[in-house]
This record gives sequence, C-alpha cells and structure tokens, in this order.
Amino acid sequence: MEKNIIIVEDDPFTQEFYKYLFSKTKYQTTTIEDGDLLIEKIGENNTSLIIMDINLKNTYMKGEKVDGVMLSRFIKQNEQFSAIPILLVTAYQKNVGPNNYFEESLADDYIVKPIIDYNDLLNKVNKLIVN
Repeated sequence: MEKNIIIVEDDPFTQEFYKYLFSKTKYQTTTIEDGDLLIEKIGENNTSLIIMDINLKNTYMKGEKVDGVMLSRFIKQNEQFSAIPILLVTAYQKNVGPNNYFEESLADDYIVKPIIDYNDLLNKVNKLIVN
C-alpha cells in the first residue's frame, strides 16, 4: 500500500527541501499550508503521516489564524483523525520556555530545526509510519 505524507509548511524554501528529500524515498507527499484544506485532505485519503511545522504564518482554519500546535491538537482530538501520527517540526527545544509546545500539540514526535541530520528525520518518519 502506498504511504502518503502530508507536509504542513508555509515557507516556499522549506517546501522545496521536503519535495527534494522525499523524492528519494518510497513516500508520496502533498504539501499544504491551508488548515481547511488539510482537514479535507486527511478526510479523503489514506494519510500515513503528517509533518507539521509549528510556526505557520499564513495558515488559517475556518477563518481563524492557526499555528502547528493548534492544528496538531485539533487533529489529535478528532476521533476520525487521531490515529494519524504527527511529526512536529519546531525551532524550539522540547522543554524550553513557559509552554511545552510538544505536549500541547499532542503530536507523536518532534524534530528541531534546522534539520541538519536528514537521516534522523527519515528515521523518525519511518518509525512513525506503521506497516
């Protein structure tokens, strides 16, 4: 069965990075920066993983500005989508600052930017995608 990854990213340079990186793998990717379109896409296809940037500057859902933490939490709290693993991509360390973004997001794992070790990213992706 084909493995589909949805990448939620609003930076064009980073979108191109993911496109190039995953072109070398067995995974099919779709890049989205619109929250409503994300929910529509995960509702209509077999999504194996969501890679979610935490800092989304141009992303909206139902007319409200959202970030990756909010979108991730929304997906994980929705019974229809909660089994889809989410890899949160953040510039923040896990336990830095007054908020723990990783715990708030309910994501399954996270990776800190800048992503220097591409193998680490791919290992996390492979670990989260079951079967």
